[in-house]
Amino acid sequence: MEQQIEKLFTWLDETTDMISEEEDVPYLDGLIASSELLFYRDLPEDLESTYYNKLQSQLDMINLSDFEVEVRRKALQLAILKGMKGQTQQHHYITPDTVGMFIGYLVQRFIGDKKEYTLFDPACGTANLLFAVINQQEQKDSLVAYGSEVDPTLIRLAYINTNLQEKQIEYFHQDSLKPILLEPVDVVVSDLPVGYYPDDTTAQAYDLKAEDGHSYSHHLFIEQSLKYTKDGGYLFFVVPSLLFESDQKDQLQSFLKEHAHIVGLLQLPETMFKNENMRKSIFIIQKKGENTRDPKKVMLADLPSFKDAKAMDSVLQQLNQWFKNER
Repeated sequence: MEQQIEKLFTWLDETTDMISEEEDVPYLDGLIASSELLFYRDLPEDLESTYYNKLQSQLDMINLSDFEVEVRRKALQLAILKGMKGQTQQHHYITPDTVGMFIGYLVQRFIGDKKEYTLFDPACGTANLLFAVINQQEQKDSLVAYGSEVDPTLIRLAYINTNLQEKQIEYFHQDSLKPILLEPVDVVVSDLPVGYYPDDTTAQAYDLKAEDGHSYSHHLFIEQSLKYTKDGGYLFFVVPSLLFESDQKDQLQSFLKEHAHIVGLLQLPETMFKNENMRKSIFIIQKKGENTRDPKKVMLADLPSFKDAKAMDSVLQQLNQWFKNER
């Protein structure tokens, strides 16, 4: 698989560089064009002949059907990371693969043998987390997915990501904290944008708005996500580990106590972060419903490095025991 990923990434990278240089556009815009070229295999007629021939020659070297879906996702992810390197704001970072895979595992366990369900990421970015989850689900054909993203470049990258993996996802290009034309879903997954939300007028509609100044966007995203989740549905968030140590923690705890069951808080490996203040966790909650209850015991774990197979196996055994006790 590694060789295939490298082969596809090299093609994307070389073709992107060619387009970026010829058309004088940023790398990520060139990547969108090269990915569309790979998917549609259609060259505009009005290109200058030398440039046309170069692109045709690139197309002749490759066929998308030769690559598995996960290979396509990972190759595109590498190209996106290259394009973002050194010039990206914090909220543009891609959720690491290991985290996406682990959340996919958790979704699978909580959904259990449910044959059909709906999935939503309200801050989908390039949709890498969505696909890391989707590609692990056994009931792939009965999974309907949605994503929302305000950034125009990221939503275009999500769209080509979807095409290359030949999946169907409905996207909303909008501020996800404004009303979304979406029926409530069974599962929400999201690597939440962290920081202050600048639109105080929109924030006024939220219970978790700040008393003074800007509200925390990650708090508002939790409230918005619950609004678009069915009663009894599960939500999996990547959040700051210091979530319950902020100046608005009492407000957040009170809101969650009223509307949700806190199911788990799994601290991601400290080796993934430059310092303790930047550390993140996977926060699992369930929206309250008629037949829901607080878990007998909240799922708590301090995850070891994902590279430490023995330690991870020990954690997975603990989680398996938790599911046995709860079901």
